[in-house]
Amino acid sequence: MSRPGLFAPSRQAISLLRRSIVSTQTHSRTIVASATAHPLRHYSTPALAPQEDTHADAPPLSAQPQSAATLLQTSIRSRVQAKIAAVDKERPFSAVLTDNFSRQHTYLRISLTEKCNLRCTYCMPAEGVDLSPKDDILTTPEIIRLARLFVGEGVTKIRLTGGEPTVRKDINDLVAQLGELQPLGLKTIAMTSNGIALKRKLPSLVNSGMNLLNLSLDTLDRFKFEIMTRRKGFERVMETIDDALALGLSPVKVNCVVMRGTNDKEVLDFVEFTRNKKVDVRFIEYMPFGGNKWKENKLVPYQELIQNIQAVHPTFKKLVDDPNDTSKAYHVPGFAGQVGFITSMSDHFCGTCNRLRITADGNLKVCLFGNTEVSLRDMMRQGKTDEELREVIEMAVKNKKKQHAGMSNLVNMKNRPMILIGG
Repeated sequence: MSRPGLFAPSRQAISLLRRSIVSTQTHSRTIVASATAHPLRHYSTPALAPQEDTHADAPPLSAQPQSAATLLQTSIRSRVQAKIAAVDKERPFSAVLTDNFSRQHTYLRISLTEKCNLRCTYCMPAEGVDLSPKDDILTTPEIIRLARLFVGEGVTKIRLTGGEPTVRKDINDLVAQLGELQPLGLKTIAMTSNGIALKRKLPSLVNSGMNLLNLSLDTLDRFKFEIMTRRKGFERVMETIDDALALGLSPVKVNCVVMRGTNDKEVLDFVEFTRNKKVDVRFIEYMPFGGNKWKENKLVPYQELIQNIQAVHPTFKKLVDDPNDTSKAYHVPGFAGQVGFITSMSDHFCGTCNRLRITADGNLKVCLFGNTEVSLRDMMRQGKTDEELREVIEMAVKNKKKQHAGMSNLVNMKNRPMILIGG
């Protein structure tokens, strides 16, 4: 399948361009042409056009006075360096990961396992779930191949999820291999964890390149923790938060799913938790997934939470969000940390969505709430090339809808349990 768009300089071409600067006796148009002559990738917007060569009729450098030759060399060098800087800054985003609503997908979430050492009520049905056979789960080489492909197309952030990603035996090696993609453009290696098994692995994961951490914690009451997760481990999670801060991860994000009648009265306690800790507590609206017995009366809209917080903290104020943030950020002046609200149910943020998901069994999901999936695992195991994978990925991304279904429809839509999607 052909991809629309014009050619733009690849990283290989830009590297060649940089090396060619040392030869200033070749004028700039020749240098740029030699770089752009390499096989290139299609992009969603036009590449920068080469600048007009204002020295086309100039005599050879050897025939000019030394001072004029020096000036011309300096001019050529400056122009080529400016060209490189402009390409680095403006290189258009890949058409493969650009959907029909001009959303550019730079964030990939990869689920490493369907297994978890907790049984959170909103994530896993009480009766459990049928796990995929071991051979159906992506291998580490398959994960790295997909990660490299997506990074090559413009993904700058990869988040590892589960299940619980730290129960995967080769998690340290996998993160280290992802770290090797950083020179290719990967900026962030993140993880979402419940913190139970993470504590002893955290230092090595940070050393391997993990630089962002989200921890799931829905209550600050150790007894309620056991009720909500059906397991013990509250103290270990709290220790992991402190360890992450001590290792320099900043901010450490704490995800809290708010459910009316369960933990909604603890919201103020979580706000207080940010007074002396540089954590970002994100209150997540309760969402319907397969088997979690979602009910609308358990949903607490974020506006209600804000009103409750402002009744105690009148100076509680809005912060500026980044363009693709899922969380609406707020802050109590003087507190070390902040809080945010992920409002998927009452105020969706589909218009700025830049996220794609790969499930543990290798399916690409372009929307968390969508039930359409395509198996990249099967394609790899059938011997398909990276180019064939790109074609299927582009087709899936182009079919991404403008926004997910409304609340009433989501409840009745068939979707995986959250644990089988990857949180």
